[in-house]
Amino acid sequence: MATLIHLDGAPGVGKSTIAARYAAEHPGVLNCDIDRLRGLVGGWQTDFATTGAIVRPLALAMIRTHLDGGRDVVLPQMLASEVEQARFRTAALEAGHAYVHLLLQAPSGEAVARFYGRPDDDPLHQVIRGVVDADGGGAAIDGLARRLAASAASREAVCVDAGADVDATYQRVLEALGAPPRCE
Repeated sequence: MATLIHLDGAPGVGKSTIAARYAAEHPGVLNCDIDRLRGLVGGWQTDFATTGAIVRPLALAMIRTHLDGGRDVVLPQMLASEVEQARFRTAALEAGHAYVHLLLQAPSGEAVARFYGRPDDDPLHQVIRGVVDADGGGAAIDGLARRLAASAASREAVCVDAGADVDATYQRVLEALGAPPRCE
């Protein structure tokens, strides 16, 4: 049985960084970064939200195909909507695969500092920064983190402390995948 590993959390918490490292260290694992998939669709820079709606079903198909091939998938994606999160969970479980939902959490302000500390040379980060700024900037990031934390138990998420450096967070992710305690 293959596993869909959903790395959830506020912007800047480290989802993509951890997912890239996990895939690099686990041959055959698909790093299905939906935000990167958006860049394959024309016009993604000017209509980020609509492009997300276009690529999420494509991502689900990729995930399902990869899982059905007996290989794990890591999904670094904030899914604040419980309906969207359930779509990914259901896709894995209905196909007979496992689903692990890891919520990466950093102390208040830490994800904001990381988010705004990203280099400006990545067009994806430039667009996401514009979206976040339009939604309220750092306050919006902290608000999303609180909202995700409040719904973690109902989503059967495993909380992972992402407040330390990347190496420590990565080790905590590996530990959580070994024997995940549920969020309380």
